[in-house]
Amino acid sequence: MEAPLSTWPWEKLGSFKYLLYGPFVAKVMYSRHQEDNIMATWCLHVLILCSLRGLIYQLWSSFSNMLFLTRNRRIIKQGVDFKQIDKEWDWDNFILLQALMASLAYYAFPNLVNLPIWDLNGFMVIIILHIIFSEPLYYYFHRCFHGSYLFKHYHSLHHSSDVPQPFTAGHATFLEQILLGAVIGIPILGCYLMGYGSVAMIYSYILMFDFLRCLGHCNFEIIPHHLFLAFPFMKYLIYTPTYHSLHHTEMGTNFCLFMPLFDVVGNTLNPKSWDMHTKASIESGKNGRVPDFVFLAHVVDMTSALHVPYVFRSFSSTPFTTKLYIIPLLPLSFLAMIVMWLYSKPFLNTFYYLQGYLHQTWVVPRFGFQYFLPFATEGINKQIEQAILRADKLGVKVISLAALNKNEALNGGGTLFVNKHPNLKVRVVHGNTLTAAVILNEIPKHITEVFLTGATSKLGRAIALYLCTRQVRVLMLTSSTERFQKIQKEAPAEYQKYLVQVTKYQAAENCKTWIVGKWITPREQKFAPAGAHFHQFVVPPVLPFRSDCTYGDLAAMRLPPHVNGLGSCEYTMERGVVHACHAGGVVHSLEGWTHHEVGAIDVHRIDLVWKAALNHGLMPVSSFTENH
Repeated sequence: MEAPLSTWPWEKLGSFKYLLYGPFVAKVMYSRHQEDNIMATWCLHVLILCSLRGLIYQLWSSFSNMLFLTRNRRIIKQGVDFKQIDKEWDWDNFILLQALMASLAYYAFPNLVNLPIWDLNGFMVIIILHIIFSEPLYYYFHRCFHGSYLFKHYHSLHHSSDVPQPFTAGHATFLEQILLGAVIGIPILGCYLMGYGSVAMIYSYILMFDFLRCLGHCNFEIIPHHLFLAFPFMKYLIYTPTYHSLHHTEMGTNFCLFMPLFDVVGNTLNPKSWDMHTKASIESGKNGRVPDFVFLAHVVDMTSALHVPYVFRSFSSTPFTTKLYIIPLLPLSFLAMIVMWLYSKPFLNTFYYLQGYLHQTWVVPRFGFQYFLPFATEGINKQIEQAILRADKLGVKVISLAALNKNEALNGGGTLFVNKHPNLKVRVVHGNTLTAAVILNEIPKHITEVFLTGATSKLGRAIALYLCTRQVRVLMLTSSTERFQKIQKEAPAEYQKYLVQVTKYQAAENCKTWIVGKWITPREQKFAPAGAHFHQFVVPPVLPFRSDCTYGDLAAMRLPPHVNGLGSCEYTMERGVVHACHAGGVVHSLEGWTHHEVGAIDVHRIDLVWKAALNHGLMPVSSFTENH
């Protein structure tokens, strides 16, 4: 049985909970026609405050997740996983609750509407009231909630988050947030009753309260230790992220709201607090742990560029689709694109741990369309080269190139960098061997004929050579006889007859297995017979035009369940799923292979790489494979 007031009254409403703001909006709209001064309405102030409060938490969350800025300052090193994100999904419940509490305050104290805009004395009074009432009251409540019964039924929810985040500050039970509302409200009401209340005072106090809560939960040290060296008394007046993180790891200490002074008085100060803070501050300029593996990704377009943890964490934690609320942010995405052109250094996007190895994703600051601009080729290659050299200098073992970063026309599948820098210690990997393995293992064993587009590409060549040795007839769509014959000669003599050049889609009218490596239009899909299945390794994937045919997923693999710290989806992939080329780099790293995987695919290694991936717990995700 649930404890009283441990769950939220609107818990089952989901996103419809925001309709509870409706009466406030209705009141504002009504006042627009009935009153001369719309700013005089209490409801308008409540709505503005709620919006600003949400913005503060969002901006702090964005800053906290900008790993390219904060990675060396992080206190708890592990990443925020999907489990924590889902737990904290409704972190903003307390803002709605306190909006409703504010509406009750309006009816109890109607003169609150008539407060002056500004009263300087009120700022001093509310600081004093905060120190006298809010700080000790919060400290007392907080210690009580760490008692056996209250912690188990209420406060354990807050501590269930492994990594403190700004949103973690709002993640608590209904009862706790009611009491927090009282802690915030007492100084405001006290200031009002003493005649020093003002609109600016209310705004400033509430927003600063939220700002400091986010500061304590941000999980990266931002306050320099020099501040406490210069002004020793300050360490009793303001807590730090390191100070508060100790409460989450050693819960019997550091209970204060914002002022460690009350932990000193209550004898609950963690003796490591300031030594840890000093160490974290000093080491913030040093590089932390070197990743074992780096996946060098790139931005696809301006919309998907917003699918990163430091924009909206919740949006990033689900497979990418274009959402309506993302559209207004496109100008910001365009501005980011311009900044990325100017600041060309690859930046860290996310990280996770697999079997104790640290894996990071770096992002080349170039959008997808730029890869197809002839004049941009040199600049893009230079940025990829810088990323590889940076990884080499840091001591990274393997760096894997995402789709367009290894484009054949761009850099020969990575051969450009390996040839230019023959003494690289970091292994450069395009991951296409595992991509080929995923596609080939989707194809049912009984198939005797396939139709292959993109037949002379790296993947097309490898797939054709592999299948012909299995005595599968491969119809290779290509207009270049020279390129076809070059591939055919690579096959053993007894299997060359299974490779057949075709120049038109009509040649596949009776073939039910299509392997698409080059984008095909709906018109071209019409040549496939009913019941055909389209396997594909083309980006973007083909449009599912035929209702009487089936369409495969892009080659991808699911990471093992013991991966931790992963909290964002890779483009349109499901949670815990990565593109096969990404997974190929992971396997290369875990196996400790010392060769570069660039240029043409070694067909003889396809089965070896596939078995290695399965041995490490990676699994294919194709629905076609599951059904066949």
